[in-house]
Amino acid sequence: MMIAATKVREGMVLLIDGELCRVLKKDHVTPGKGHAHVQATLRNLKTGNSFPTRWNSDDKLEPARLDAVEMEYLYDDGEEYHLMNTENYEQIAVGHDLFGDAIHYILPNNRVTVTFFEEKPVGIDLPLNVDLKIVEADAAIKNQTATTSYKKAVLETGLVVMVPPFVNAGETIRVNTETNEYVERVSK
Repeated sequence: MMIAATKVREGMVLLIDGELCRVLKKDHVTPGKGHAHVQATLRNLKTGNSFPTRWNSDDKLEPARLDAVEMEYLYDDGEEYHLMNTENYEQIAVGHDLFGDAIHYILPNNRVTVTFFEEKPVGIDLPLNVDLKIVEADAAIKNQTATTSYKKAVLETGLVVMVPPFVNAGETIRVNTETNEYVERVSK
């Protein structure tokens, strides 16, 4: 099923020249003179490269038919990450490149959504926020309240985030996976 270029939305995955590409940014441009067109920035899901493109408003594009499956992250054997389908308990192994930097937000037994295209895993979706424990945090500087101040904290996955001075090692915090920012302290 083909769709018009004007129907393309950010986050959508398209099949372009046999390659899966996610739409990162899309603008519908109507110049004073000439025909309207759509300008977009795409990311090739295989290579990770981003590139700009332009379509006429009446161009037809093919959205990719993707299947989303909830899976549980089991472990890393050094070469691949191992996941288990939460419905049928089938296990798969995927290369490190599929997760990329997302692995810094995932602990064993955490659930993630894996996107499949023609039965091959092509992407991973994380929850918006994850809870992680601080293993190391810089010391807070006393009387530093005149301005908003933050200090570095290393989380249990190795991720480094900036946290407010009242947060200490051993505490659990919520981190936004899109912005890599501290959200709040979590009481567990």
